[in-house]
Amino acid sequence: MKHSTNQQTRRGQGPARRIGRTLALVLPVVLVLSGTLAVTRVDWSGDPSGSVLTASDVSAAGASSKARARAPQEVLRDKLLTELQEENPGVALTHLQEAVNGHPSLARHCVSIARALGRAAVRVYGPTRAQSYARPVCDTSFATGVAAAHS
Repeated sequence: MKHSTNQQTRRGQGPARRIGRTLALVLPVVLVLSGTLAVTRVDWSGDPSGSVLTASDVSAAGASSKARARAPQEVLRDKLLTELQEENPGVALTHLQEAVNGHPSLARHCVSIARALGRAAVRVYGPTRAQSYARPVCDTSFATGVAAAHS
């Protein structure tokens, strides 16, 4: 009995195999280039009105909306810094103490907020006048902030 062998498929040179190899080499390159070109566009002018919404922007939109939700201590710090500029550091320190008494979870952020108020008071009022508003809110953190901004 004589066995017939197909020499073409045995050597691996059939048309399907050639097409498969070509696709295996070309397809990843095409996908990477087309994906990169489709998703990225850099606006060097800084004008946000001319920007294009890309796929990465759409996927990041959900994550950025969560990141925009600010922590309570950040909201309080910004509110107190505004009060410091509009009224005086004494009012801001009083409201800081009231906020910490009303919401004990803010106590661990009291020192950093008071220091930020001290640094801001030096910028707005100068070191001597800012130090005159010092009081024992969150220990002496306000005074520490004034001293750090003054030196």
